[in-house]
Amino acid sequence: MDTGTAYGRPEPGFRAELACVRPGTPMGELLRRYWHPVGLSSDATARPRQVRVLGEDLILFRDGLGRPGLLYPRCAHRGTTLYYGRVEERGIRCCYHGWLYDVNGHCLEQPCEPGGGRRRERIRQPWYPVEERYGLIFAYLGPAERKPFLPRYECLEVLGADEFIEADDSSIGSGGPAIVPCNWLQHWENVVDPFHVPVLHGWFSGPQFVEQMGLMPEVSFETTALGVRVTSVRELPDGTVHRRVTEAAMPTLRVVPSPRVGRYGRVESVGWVLPIDDTHYRICVAGRVTRNGELAAMRSRMNNRLWHELSEEEHRDFPGDYEAQTGQGEITLHSEEHLGTTDKGIAFLRRFLERQLRTVAEGGDPAGVAFSEEAAYTVFEAGNYREAPGARCEGASSTQA
Repeated sequence: MDTGTAYGRPEPGFRAELACVRPGTPMGELLRRYWHPVGLSSDATARPRQVRVLGEDLILFRDGLGRPGLLYPRCAHRGTTLYYGRVEERGIRCCYHGWLYDVNGHCLEQPCEPGGGRRRERIRQPWYPVEERYGLIFAYLGPAERKPFLPRYECLEVLGADEFIEADDSSIGSGGPAIVPCNWLQHWENVVDPFHVPVLHGWFSGPQFVEQMGLMPEVSFETTALGVRVTSVRELPDGTVHRRVTEAAMPTLRVVPSPRVGRYGRVESVGWVLPIDDTHYRICVAGRVTRNGELAAMRSRMNNRLWHELSEEEHRDFPGDYEAQTGQGEITLHSEEHLGTTDKGIAFLRRFLERQLRTVAEGGDPAGVAFSEEAAYTVFEAGNYREAPGARCEGASSTQA
C-alpha cells in the first residue's frame, strides 16, 4: 500500500510568538523596545498621512514649526480621525470640533468650550516620540521609561568625499512592490539564507545579480551581539577570493552589501524590515551614495526587467525573493518545515530571537538597546572583501556592538 499522501495530515500552524507583532504579543513587545522607521522625512508634511506600523494605525504630520508628530488617529473628544485634521503652526486641529493637539499630544485649544477649554490640560491625545535621522522618521512605540537612544551606524556616519545619505522606502531588497503581503520574518530570515542566492538568483531564474554570485559559496555562520552574521566565500575565475559578509541585526536590520562583485569595502546601506502588521511589511533603506537614485539602481532584475515590468508568465519563469517568500503564504507554516544543515542561519536567528523574548518577559533589556550615545554607535563587519588565497581579506574590519 502506498502511504504518505496528503490525506489526514495534522493541522498545520505557525510560531505566533515569533511572527505576530500586535501590541501585547511577545514579538510585538520585543520590537516595541526599539526605534523603527515609519516613513521618509519628506512624508511628514502639513497634510496628515496615515501610517501603519506593528499593527497600529497612526497619523504622521509636521507642524508649522517644523516638528514631526505621530498621533493616535481617533480624536480624544468624539473619536473622528485626525486624518482629516488641519495642520497649523502649533499642531493639528480636529476637523469636527476644532480641538488642537501639539506633536506630543497635549490639547492646546477646545474652541467650543467656555474659555477655550479650562481643563484642556487634562486631555492628552495618545502619541509616540519621533526623531529624524538618515532621511527617515523613526518612532519609538514602547514603554516610555525604557526608551533607548536612537542608534547611529558607522557605515552611514563615515562618508567618503563625494558621498551623501539617501533614503528609500520602496522595499529595495524585497524583490517586489513597496508593500509586501506576507509576514516580515519570512524576509528577515532570508538575510541569513545564503544558499538561496546561487539557486533562486542563479541557475533557477538566471543571473539576477552578477554571474559570479551563481557560484556555490563556502559558508560559515555565527551569532553576534546583535543577531547573526553569515560569511560566504567564493573563488572567482581569476583566482581571487570574494568574501561576502551579511548580517541580520536587531531589531529588524538587513545589513546586506551590494551583490555586485567588484565593489569592495564595508557595507553601503542599512535596511529596516518594517512590520506593518502580521501579514504585511515594507523595507526602508538608508545608504551612502554619490548620486540621487543610486539606491533604486540596486534593485535586482529578472530577465533584464524590473519586477513591476514582468508579466504573470515571466514572474513564474523568473521568480525572485518576492515570489519565493509570498509563496510561503501570509504567515509561513513552521510546523511543516524540514530544516537542513544549510539552514543553520535560520536556526541561529530563531534561537537568538527566543532569547530576546525571554529577556523582555523577565523584565530585562534586549540586545542592542542602548542608553547612551556612545553605546548606541554600531559598527558592522558586513561588506564585500577580496583576497588572494590564504591572505587576509582586503578591507575587512572587526565588529563592536
